[in-house]
Amino acid sequence: MSAAFAHTTVLLHETVEGVLTRPDGVYVDGTFGRGGHSRLLLSKLGPAGRLIAIDRDPEAVAAAGGIEDPRFTIRHAAFADMADELAALGVNQVDGVMLDLGVSSPQIDNPGRGFSFRFEGPLDMRMDTTRGESAAEFLARASEREITEVIRGYGEERFAAQIAKALVARREGGAPVSTTAELSELVARSVKTREAGQDPATRTFQALRIHVNAELEELQQGLKSALQLLAPGGHLAVISFHSLEDRIVKTFINTHSKQVFDRRAPFAPEKAMPLKSIARVFPSEGEVRANPRSRSAVLRVAERTEAPC
Repeated sequence: MSAAFAHTTVLLHETVEGVLTRPDGVYVDGTFGRGGHSRLLLSKLGPAGRLIAIDRDPEAVAAAGGIEDPRFTIRHAAFADMADELAALGVNQVDGVMLDLGVSSPQIDNPGRGFSFRFEGPLDMRMDTTRGESAAEFLARASEREITEVIRGYGEERFAAQIAKALVARREGGAPVSTTAELSELVARSVKTREAGQDPATRTFQALRIHVNAELEELQQGLKSALQLLAPGGHLAVISFHSLEDRIVKTFINTHSKQVFDRRAPFAPEKAMPLKSIARVFPSEGEVRANPRSRSAVLRVAERTEAPC
């Protein structure tokens, strides 16, 4: 891997320590990326341990080919489909699931992937480049209302309507945006006020990436699959990088771990809940200094209980 596309794993030790419950267990890394979490977890597994990694990025799957360990398996898929992927391997229960959400440094730093406004490149943004609609293709056919809803909903961008209007006007003028630089410049002209220290295109690029990859829908389904797969005592460890992701993870854990008092039956026995929240971890000051991309990360860890789903 070239230095330009190198990846520094966020909350590396904290995540592996959070997910590992027994050395000879079966574990899932639903977002292999460049394998930082997977490699450390493998180093801690016993001879009978097993790690099944999943990633929908073909480049990540290719990188996983460098791991020559009989305890390791890589699958080209979305982690939302982990239950089906594991079933194909004859696995229906695991001791831990870890998810490192969002986009990886190699994806961001490769101009050809179109994830970053910092580099000139095609406006693609697909994590799985073998299927689906690119960001440019979405902007070339979506209505002004659709574009506004995506940028406002997934980017929390105050100027979503102005950006969408400018995108459609350019498209109707015969020059739809097709590169990262074109989109970045258009957004800069449409956004009237700027947040200190943040490029005006940040929220728009985030929104389009989330939409193109259906990231929030995948996360919701992936969390449900993880809960179904986890054995009692197994751990779920999830790293989020922005409020939309973290809100889903937090709500999911809270919903499946907190008791709800039924006023109609005040003396009824407490209902056993399938999850128990056990940790919330942020990067240390040292990690943020060494890797500024970690500054917004939050790791949440939960334990599967004996209660049914």
